[in-house]
Amino acid sequence: MSTQPPHWLLKRLRSVWRRWSLWGLLVALVAAMLVTLVWLAGRYEASVVQGKLERDAADAVADIRMALARNLLNLQALQSLQMGPPDAQRWESQAVALLREHRELVRIEWRTPALRLQAHANSPFQAIAWPDGARVEPHSDTALACTNARRLSGPAYSSSYFQPHGDGMGSELIELCLPPSAADKNAGYLVATYSLQGMLSEMIDHRLTRRQEVSFTEADGTRLALVGAARRSAHMFSARELIDLPGHTMVLRLDHWHTAPSLFPNVLTALVTAMSIALVTVLVVLVRDNRRRLKAERELGDAFAFRKAMEDSLVTGLRARDLQGRITYVNPAFCEMVGFSAQELLGQSTNAPYWPPELAEEYWQRQAVRLAGNAPPREGFESVFMRKDGTRFPVLIIEAPLINAVGQHTGWMSAFIDISEQRRVEELSRASQERLQATARLATVGEMASLLSHELNQPLAAISSYATGSLNLLAAVQGADAGTLQTDLQDLRTAIERIAQQAERAGRVIKSVHDFVRRRDQAREAVPAQELLGDVLPLVNLQARKLGVRVQVDVEPGLPPALCDRVMVEQVLLNLARNAMQAMDDPSIRERTLEIRVRRAASNAHSAWLEFTLSDGGIGISEETAQKLFTPFFTTRTEGMGLGLSLCRTVVEQHGGFLGHKPRHPRGTVFTFTLPAASQEGQN
Repeated sequence: MSTQPPHWLLKRLRSVWRRWSLWGLLVALVAAMLVTLVWLAGRYEASVVQGKLERDAADAVADIRMALARNLLNLQALQSLQMGPPDAQRWESQAVALLREHRELVRIEWRTPALRLQAHANSPFQAIAWPDGARVEPHSDTALACTNARRLSGPAYSSSYFQPHGDGMGSELIELCLPPSAADKNAGYLVATYSLQGMLSEMIDHRLTRRQEVSFTEADGTRLALVGAARRSAHMFSARELIDLPGHTMVLRLDHWHTAPSLFPNVLTALVTAMSIALVTVLVVLVRDNRRRLKAERELGDAFAFRKAMEDSLVTGLRARDLQGRITYVNPAFCEMVGFSAQELLGQSTNAPYWPPELAEEYWQRQAVRLAGNAPPREGFESVFMRKDGTRFPVLIIEAPLINAVGQHTGWMSAFIDISEQRRVEELSRASQERLQATARLATVGEMASLLSHELNQPLAAISSYATGSLNLLAAVQGADAGTLQTDLQDLRTAIERIAQQAERAGRVIKSVHDFVRRRDQAREAVPAQELLGDVLPLVNLQARKLGVRVQVDVEPGLPPALCDRVMVEQVLLNLARNAMQAMDDPSIRERTLEIRVRRAASNAHSAWLEFTLSDGGIGISEETAQKLFTPFFTTRTEGMGLGLSLCRTVVEQHGGFLGHKPRHPRGTVFTFTLPAASQEGQN
């Protein structure tokens, strides 16, 4: 058996090795480029810093030379006072003034040609002990400087030397000697002593000393004087310049500490480095992104399949349209709803096949308004669609703008709900409610039958009495004289009129019961409040006279008519009035008054309302009863059905009003309901 790996495995290993070797080579090249850039940038910045430091050193030397030249002119002017008759006092005053102006000078001496001290002036800013004996020795710095000056016939500088102070400190000094002029050989020498520390402090621009250290050094690097303070770091840059003075040469040194060449020596290098790192990061991310992209594509396919399955399972129709009104998407529920396939609907815009022909113009105008930019209401609106077989069905449409991933409006998304079954259920509920109302009216008529018989008994008895009297008058007329005949005829007329009045009264009672029981189609009409109360009051008064209740009616003048279903509102008034009178049917209640008031309710700019109030002085309603008062089939009377107040609230809410109650003080209950008022424009 062969132990070699299969061919496909070797091929895959070579492919992996080749791919990762290329990636490794690319990373190595980028790393090499990064290191090279950092090294070159560091070298460049180091050269820039060194060049700037050398320029600063050259500028410092130029400043020192210029300052020494100015001082030389001032000293030569002071030396001119040594010519002629000696005037030591005047010379000293001029020397002190010169020392005050130039702090780098610490002492000025007037010496004879034999270098003996003639006069001197010390700087008021530094206290230095001056051993005069040592300064006149042949090998002293002063003597050597004056010897060079006489030999050069011009100013000469000595080498630097250390001069201790009286406080244990000391200063590094240098001497300048001016020889006598050729015009007066007896004038003597002028010796000026410089402090190297003072020369650095006074002759060099202070901006240089703030950034770096400036010092005078020996040839071997030993510092003689130092000014300035620089931030110490790992990298130091130095620049040296020679100051060639007559008789002596000094070395000026500038030291500067800088962070270069660090890892990121400047902004450019840091930027290039960051870009290189970013490039490497991008290359690494590309590999990961490729894997994530493949994973995202798989997840996107799963999500699309999930969304498709969810849309296919919906019973709500979905339709998408672009900004031109063309249909771009429909789900299966919508196709099943209208009976057309998706191929027949996609791309349709002007005349959709599910629009009824008689309503196509209206729908087209509505779509034009929407496409013009006026968004439809989000709460939805009802419309009528047509199936492929021609049948119409109502739908509820909810439409919203279609926004893409970048927030741009690309069209409209609509949701459709077939409300045919809902309409059928509402119609069945309405019919059932009407039957319940008819049953309630019949039950009310049954309760009023006994009252009706008692009420009709009075006008019928009166009619019988008046008819008997009329017959008696007719019998008496036959044998009466003319005067008596006239009187009897007048009484007969009065009796017949009374008969007619009582018959009309009985007819009104019967008509009121007939109109209440008779079932009518629900149609809202503008009915004055006085007429609503006038049709109900005869029935209310029947029970009121039996229970001993006094009925008071108060209608606010100038009220607009109520827009309502007359029969249903009359039933509400009658039920509430009967309940109020029955609440006062108690032996302990002596003052039994039913107050019915109608007034204008709170209204707004768009609608007006009427408020009906029925107040009684009964026993009131307990809190426990109030919680179940409007519950169907709940009643506090043994003979009641428990449907009266429930139907009353349903009727009022169908009119858009409100039915409620509250306690009346000191006793009783107040029921209030509202009805919409007919608009004045509708009446005109």
